[in-house]
This record gives sequence, C-alpha cells and structure tokens, in this order.
Amino acid sequence: MRQAVVGIDVGGTRIKSALVTPDGQVLAETVRETPDQVGARLGEVAADEVVELTASAGEAIDLLAVGVVVPGLVDDVAGVGVWSANLGWRDLDLRGRVAAHVDVPVAVGHDVRSGLLAEHRLGAAREADNVLFVPLGTGLASAILCRGQLVTGSLWTGEIGHVVVAPDGPLCACGQRGCLEALSSAGAIGRRWSEATGLVGDAEEVARRVEAGEPEARRIWQEAVDALASMLAPIVAGVGTELVLVGGGLVHAGDTLLAPLRTALRARLGGPEDVVVEAAALGARAGALGAATIALDLVGR
Repeated sequence: MRQAVVGIDVGGTRIKSALVTPDGQVLAETVRETPDQVGARLGEVAADEVVELTASAGEAIDLLAVGVVVPGLVDDVAGVGVWSANLGWRDLDLRGRVAAHVDVPVAVGHDVRSGLLAEHRLGAAREADNVLFVPLGTGLASAILCRGQLVTGSLWTGEIGHVVVAPDGPLCACGQRGCLEALSSAGAIGRRWSEATGLVGDAEEVARRVEAGEPEARRIWQEAVDALASMLAPIVAGVGTELVLVGGGLVHAGDTLLAPLRTALRARLGGPEDVVVEAAALGARAGALGAATIALDLVGR
C-alpha cells in the first residue's frame, strides 16, 4: 500500500488537486471548474476529490492527510478563511468543513504561500533562499521567502493585490478602485481589453494580440506590467530578493510578459542586474502541490 496525501487548491475559477507521495511523486491529478458557493460545499468537494484521486492512482493508497489552500486572508493556525474577495466568504471554518468529510488530518493554508513552498522544494526556487513569488491568475497576491524561511506576519502579509496603485482606476472585487489586482491580474487584463474593444477575450487572447502589435492590447498590457513593477520594486529592494518568480495562468505568455517586466522592474530599481525574473516551474500545479506540501508537513513527512 502506497502512502500519499491529497492537496486541493481552491481557486476563483478552477479547483486543482493532486495525490502526492512523501517523496514528491504525483500519482494523480484533477482539474475542475469551481462551483458556485464553493465555501458552503467545501467538505463535499474535498471528499469527492479524495475519492476520485485515490481511485485513479492504480494502486491501494494509505491516505495520510489532506491539504486545502485558498486565496484571500487565511488564518493557517485556526484553519479559517477570514475573507476572500473572489470566492465571497468571511470567517469560513475551512478545516472544520473538510474534516467533517474525511477521516485524516487536515492542513489549511494560503494558496500563494503554499505554492512558494512547493516551488522551493520541487520547482524553480530549489537553489534560492530569497524569493518573491507572484502568481497572476484570477486574482493576484504574493509570498516571500527570506533566508529560506517563509515570511508570515499579519493576515494581510502578501496581499499586494488589494493595494491601491491607481486611485481613479478600475473597480476591484474588494470594492476599492485601482487595486493592483484590478490592473495586473490575468482576469483584469482580459476584462479591461474586452471592455475597451467590445470583443470577448481573456488574457491569453490579449497576449496574442500584443504579439501581433495591436495598439489597444499593447496599452492595457503595458499598464498592467508597469503597475506590477511599481509594486514589486520596493519589496525586492526592501527584503533583498534575488529571484522573482512569476506564476499563474498569465505566465504562459512567456517573454511577452517576462521581458517587459524585467525591463520595468530594473528601471525602478536603478538598473541592478542581479535580480532574476523567471517563470515559476510548477505552473498551474503550484497551488495543489503546495497544499500537498503543507499536508506532508502536518504529518511530519
């Protein structure tokens, strides 16, 4: 019988899950759309993921733990989702809802912080101890590794997406105007381009049009890059970041995103060449593998 944990990443658009062994081998994975009112159904959703993943592993599984990671403000110790703008909950007992439907220990964490742990152990940050991780997806947040230790403080640690960077900017899901998330997330880029052109398209479509030289797409894209660089530069300078890892769905744009971001960031830092900006290695799997990581940590594996 093979020992493993299940990691579940509950995103604003999709739920990604993985069955992972203590040595980091991924035995099975699932991706599904995030259902409406997922908070109220989280226990059932987690139980379904466990059943499907263990059934598809092709061998008997000794399930050690389940890890669940979510966006927003998360109290990891209490296992509570304090607030999520994109998923619409407050003070949700994440651990309790999941634990009621599975008979193994349950770890709860923040999706981006847990994703950085996975990148540090399994991905692009294995050789780095001073890392800033920024996934650009439906929402936008960050996590910091300093001298090999994850930086945690208040519940707002890393929530750069809801810092106002353009007071007269677009409305954010949190109710403020001009938040970084409303300008630089993948969701915002697609939405802003659609509103400006009257066409239907997501960030991937905008990236293609940027590459083709379309002026409106290039304007919106550059505004997103400039806002992001303006936010990241003081963090990099303040904590001594050596590696900026960009993840989330937007990173699939490759150098269409990374090249102008490198230029914009270095310009704001005064031109140092020792800050590396790279794509995260784990891609869309970072959250699920991060959830598996905190589950393994919970049981000492």
